[in-house]
Amino acid sequence: MTAATAPPHAQAVFSPAARWLATIAALSAFFTSIFTGTMVNVAIPNVMGAFGVGQGQAQFLSSAFLAMNTTGLLASSWVIAKTGQRRAFMGVMAVFAGAALMCYFATSLQVLIAGRVLQGFAAGILQPLVMLVLFQVFPVEKRGLAMGMFSMGVTVALGLGPALGGMAIDAFSWRAIFLAPIPACGLAMFLGFLFLPAEEHRMPAGRFDVLGFGLINATVFCWFTMLGNGQRWGWESNDIFMLAVATVVAGVAFVYSQKRPNATLLDLSLFSNRRFVTALSISFLFGFGNFASVYAFPIFGQIVQGFSPTIAGSMLLPGSLFAALVLPMTGRVADFVPAQAIMAFGLVIIAASVIMLAGADPDTVFWYVAFALLLGRLGSAFVSPALNTTAVGALTPAQMRRGAGVTNLSLMLGGSTGISCFVVLLEKRVEFHAGSLSATQTAANGATTELLSTVRDHLSTFGLPLAEQQGAALRYLDQVVTAKANMLGFQDGFVALSIIALAPLLPVAFLWRRRR
Repeated sequence: MTAATAPPHAQAVFSPAARWLATIAALSAFFTSIFTGTMVNVAIPNVMGAFGVGQGQAQFLSSAFLAMNTTGLLASSWVIAKTGQRRAFMGVMAVFAGAALMCYFATSLQVLIAGRVLQGFAAGILQPLVMLVLFQVFPVEKRGLAMGMFSMGVTVALGLGPALGGMAIDAFSWRAIFLAPIPACGLAMFLGFLFLPAEEHRMPAGRFDVLGFGLINATVFCWFTMLGNGQRWGWESNDIFMLAVATVVAGVAFVYSQKRPNATLLDLSLFSNRRFVTALSISFLFGFGNFASVYAFPIFGQIVQGFSPTIAGSMLLPGSLFAALVLPMTGRVADFVPAQAIMAFGLVIIAASVIMLAGADPDTVFWYVAFALLLGRLGSAFVSPALNTTAVGALTPAQMRRGAGVTNLSLMLGGSTGISCFVVLLEKRVEFHAGSLSATQTAANGATTELLSTVRDHLSTFGLPLAEQQGAALRYLDQVVTAKANMLGFQDGFVALSIIALAPLLPVAFLWRRRR
């Protein structure tokens, strides 16, 4: 359900106090779900070390959260209609807090990912519910203010999550990041119980589309399992082939299932609107690059630059705060300037910000990285309002209810796919550079022999035997090669992200052509 599904009683007049208390309850819950989604990015290196896994598996903590966000969005309408918005709100926050405890006490990576899956599903149900509450409590002439606060909260939370996560890791441990949202969940439940608007007339829920929901979950599960394990199992292995076939079969079956008269998850008539489909492709590609960037930089700061989790997690914060400040202005610009021009401008800024970091290395200073990311957040602040305006503006009033949810679904699915694909690319490029560098470490390489000699001379001053000096020098050389390979792999990844940032320009150009 989206805000457009608000029932007639939603037009009731709320006092200023009741309006703002309900708003605080709703936005505090949604803010918590957003910063929890990005907070885990800064803990990926710690999780890799704790469970002895590579990024291909550890990235599921982020991609699984976003992927299940999409299925939560599809189920949201039925859940809210069946239980009522207040009960749904309380239940979602209870599941979110319970899943956080599950992650904190997890003894295996599989349990940790399962907790993130529950959190992502709960967050997907929560987003339309929060928008519904805001549309209920604010009169028509003030809904722009409500949506502005909603967008600003999302932008700030995206940058605040890694920063808070980094501080929690440095102060306590990586597991502490999963306890951070629990107090906020408790506050949101308390305020929601007291101040969320009561429902006098609940909409009929109908039967839940069990078949469609099972098929979309099977599609998502097979797709991300394939992306997350392809590097480990081998892309040409039978397991990967079977997962690819299962993804296609389940996806096609889901589409056909939505042609049934009682199907409720996806309105296929929306896809006959070429302008809306083009906007969906922009949303998918934009989410693909945007979420991959948010994922990449806290990890780059720790693995390549050697920053602490707090400093690495703070890279995105200045840009997110600045983007939140300019969002009202960019949203206003979207009312006067063609959306295609605004999106093109923002996408070019995003690409420029990423390419600035294509040469970043361990000596690149924090503020240079933070400034580049600030430009990227600024570009996103131009793209997001124009994209939403384009997507919703392509629909009739009767279609807006379903269309808004599909737009968010496309963004989240693109984001989760982007993270998984970025990690696949990163692992392959790191492996390539490690092999290339290792092949040059021979006795004929003067730089290598000089390095080994210097290390042995240094160790000899501590009285180590010659054999131990040689072993320690070789281990140090291996660390140098690994560090160099990681740096070059990330640089290749940033070049790829800059190209991906420009990919939405193709459908934007199509929109511009149709407009002319």
